Amino acid sequence: MTNVGGQAVLEGVMMRGPSNWAVAVRKPDGDIAEVHQSIKSPMARHVIFRLPVIRGIVALGESLAIGFRALAISANYAAQEAAEEGEEAEKVETELTRTQLIFAFAIAIGFAVLLFKVSPALLTNWIGIKSTGWFVIVEGLIRVTIFVLYLSLISLFPDLRRVFQYHAAEHKAINAYEAGEELKPEIVQRFSQIHPRCGTAFLLWVMVIAIFVFAFFGRPAWYWLIATRILLLPIIAGLAYELIRFAGKHQDKKLLMGLLAPGLWLQRLTTREPSLDQIEVSIRALKEVLQLESKDPLARKIEVMA
Repeated sequence: MTNVGGQAVLEGVMMRGPSNWAVAVRKPDGDIAEVHQSIKSPMARHVIFRLPVIRGIVALGESLAIGFRALAISANYAAQEAAEEGEEAEKVETELTRTQLIFAFAIAIGFAVLLFKVSPALLTNWIGIKSTGWFVIVEGLIRVTIFVLYLSLISLFPDLRRVFQYHAAEHKAINAYEAGEELKPEIVQRFSQIHPRCGTAFLLWVMVIAIFVFAFFGRPAWYWLIATRILLLPIIAGLAYELIRFAGKHQDKKLLMGLLAPGLWLQRLTTREPSLDQIEVSIRALKEVLQLESKDPLARKIEVMA
């Protein structure tokens, strides 16, 4: 069975396997557009990039890059429709330029690091807690609180509701596929909208694991405080990836699922029950990836996040 992950985009879903990814988007005229590309992953070419923790860092970077491209494709289909309705209908490209992609990537990562990493550290430092143990615990609690409040806030936006529905449609399709069920909307609809390898759960565990990692560095000066929170992020992400990967392979272990329950509960904020039409889009992207993977003789089993 091919390991598959995915991501919700604007009016669509991106699915990816070890060697290929595909995005399916519901256009305003009702048709489903598809775009697919191959993945030249370092993990498939060099054994060092498949080592524990390192593979998580590589996988996260790949997921972010592919996710931005998929979002650009879905956004540009919407832009095409807007152009057709305007006075000047011009063709809109379905890809970001490399410069645009790097700029968008930098802005998004910078915002996330500032909000969820640097701000909690500086706020805890400002409180003036002397004990190293209490410092990292309070910092971690502030970080998780900001994250949960952020998700709660954006979940209230009506425009994001459909994105969250496509997020659930992606999970349902992957759950149905992993259960060996036929990929039909009516069948897929019966499956859970929660998945252990979800990126939402991954982000929560990044913040929890950070508490233990930062405990080794005590309470340094404010400039080293910021530096450690930024420089250690890849290692923490790699450790969280290993945890999510392990959970995805042992979903039958009740004790493990119980320990990981907070990450599963948090997905309730980023998923909404999808319609059959939305599930159809998710299935289209999944089938496209599975077909591409079946034709790829170099496909490797690389764990990807749902």
